[in-house]
Amino acid sequence: MNKLNLKFAVALAFSGIALSANAVSYTFADLGTLGGSISTASAINASGQVVGYAYLTGDLTKHATLWNGTIATDLGALGGIESEAKGINESGQVVGFVRISNSETHATLWNGGTTTTLYALGGTSSALAINTSGRVVGNSKKTNNPYDDSGYAVRWDDTDAAPYALDTLGGHADSAVAINASGQVVGTSTLSDYTYHATLWNGSSATDLGTLGGSWSRASAINAHGQIVGIATTSNDEQHATLWNGNTVIDLGAGEARAINTFGQIVGITRPTSNLIETHATLWNGTTAIDLNSLLDASTVAAGWVLTDANGINDNGWIVGNATNNSLGIFRHAFLLSVTTVPEPETYAMLMMGLGLVGFMARIRSNKLA
Repeated sequence: MNKLNLKFAVALAFSGIALSANAVSYTFADLGTLGGSISTASAINASGQVVGYAYLTGDLTKHATLWNGTIATDLGALGGIESEAKGINESGQVVGFVRISNSETHATLWNGGTTTTLYALGGTSSALAINTSGRVVGNSKKTNNPYDDSGYAVRWDDTDAAPYALDTLGGHADSAVAINASGQVVGTSTLSDYTYHATLWNGSSATDLGTLGGSWSRASAINAHGQIVGIATTSNDEQHATLWNGNTVIDLGAGEARAINTFGQIVGITRPTSNLIETHATLWNGTTAIDLNSLLDASTVAAGWVLTDANGINDNGWIVGNATNNSLGIFRHAFLLSVTTVPEPETYAMLMMGLGLVGFMARIRSNKLA
């Protein structure tokens, strides 16, 4: 395929993706709280179950929360001060942590009506993701010393046993944040110079995923195909959403990518203005960024809702994150966007083809520069 035809194929693929994405319609749902004023959604599984945390009445404490539809279930804090849920698998197993003190958290598994504290490396620990096989990843320290800034990316192959510390990139502060069905793990690892880079672990071996030319990067999620998303700095120190697709690093533009589904749909945040505080929930189809607020129905917009963060997306295209509503005095509530118009299967095929072609073109450019 010559250069002109290749560019045409990429443009054609992504134009179809963008049109299909804009044709999709969503139903917005405010997931509410546990009686307090704030909630956050962290992840969603294929069945549409959502996890995160919500404040209780009085806003003095927050508890890990599971939403089935808009019904919120308090997962409790197992006698601790507070708790947060970070991940959920297809079986409905939930992981997160319970805070025991200001300097100590315990990695926790909620499985139906059973709550289990996971073993640590001797100190504080947090569980951040769980795959379909029930393997859990997160981080742990060897002490509870609040001045100890070292930590290990860990994997629990057996939730009744101690975790396995994953290899480092030469530094002393690592964290694993996502794991796919094949057991590939991603997160962040520090280098010997104390900068940190997005990292992929196959088994225990750590691979530095690099940056976009800047000093640091951070991985947030990995899908079944091994595609990884996160954030990386550019040569002029801008923070850009990033896709690592095999050996290719793809710049998705200013923002942060936080989740990716099997079909390569990515969600996260962008900043609609130069205001570094304001963020909008964003969907990337291919390399096209779409502000999710532009896909809300008129009544939701008129009611005052603004989607600020997108933190999870399942293979049905359902998206979870956080929203604000100044008209109702809501600082932050978890939301769910469920798809009411499902794209044709060809759309997903075009999406995967487009990602592959972008990676191919990036490799061509790299070879020419080499």
